[in-house]
Amino acid sequence: MYEFCVKHQNRRVRVTTHNGTYEGTIMGVDWDNLYLKPAKGELTLSSWGLGYGGYGGWGAGIVALSLFTLLAIALI
Repeated sequence: MYEFCVKHQNRRVRVTTHNGTYEGTIMGVDWDNLYLKPAKGELTLSSWGLGYGGYGGWGAGIVALSLFTLLAIALI
């Protein structure tokens, strides 16, 4: 998953995890997390059930999803 995410940064994706399905743009990745910016008009972060308003230097609107919970990623 890590290599896929690195290769497809700044691409729009649909991510399926143990907790649900999310759509957005890959903003970054590290060995533990995928940093996803929700697509315009998509669910808000709080409605995703995630308490993050922002992460790191990217500012508000970026959500960190654990690479260990990812089941599938599809380019859209």
